[in-house]
Amino acid sequence: MARLFDRNMFIMLSAIMIGVIIIIFFVADIVNRSTLDTLQNVHEVEIKDIQSKNENFTSSFIRSTVILDQAREDRAFGNYHFDLAFLWYQSTLSEKNSSNFELYKTRAANNCTNAMPKYQNAHDNFDEAKSWFNATKSYTTFPKYLEVLDIYVDLTGSGSRLMMLRYNASEYLKYLTENLIMDVENGTVIYMENVTDILELFNETLILIEEETETYEEYQDEIDEYEFFDEIR
Repeated sequence: MARLFDRNMFIMLSAIMIGVIIIIFFVADIVNRSTLDTLQNVHEVEIKDIQSKNENFTSSFIRSTVILDQAREDRAFGNYHFDLAFLWYQSTLSEKNSSNFELYKTRAANNCTNAMPKYQNAHDNFDEAKSWFNATKSYTTFPKYLEVLDIYVDLTGSGSRLMMLRYNASEYLKYLTENLIMDVENGTVIYMENVTDILELFNETLILIEEETETYEEYQDEIDEYEFFDEIR
């Protein structure tokens, strides 16, 4: 009877142990599956976040460069008109013929008028591009990308200052041009009023333009040195 009891107890205990092992196995399997699902979800979120940042980075960078290109285009047209205005202004100063004098004066003033809105547009676009380049930095942690984006920020900041100087120079030049008159008796060109202060401002602005242009070009040269950036540019 004792042997039968011992045998039944052994079978019962074995069954219980097997049951416990099976339960532990299933619990462990459920936990592992849950952990794997959690990790998979985490990785999927991380991957989507990375993909989203990459897409945002590319989109933001492209938008920045498009606006920068527009600023450069407006700058080029502004420079074209300013250079013509300055050329006609200098021709006006030395002109002896009254008919040519009026023609040159008109051309100088008109080109100043054409240059100013181009410089204003370029100034605004440089500022907007600067904001977008700053925003683009939030979508990357890659040190060299951040470094070159900082240079773009400096470049657009310099471009903005340069366009304001150019705008002011155009305004001064237009004022000087419109004040020119010809002394027919002496065959000389003079100013209707005292323009000493404007002339001084104009000459000082030309010096500042030259200095800021050098700064702008230095930033551009720095950007051109980053050959790897061609991959996303």
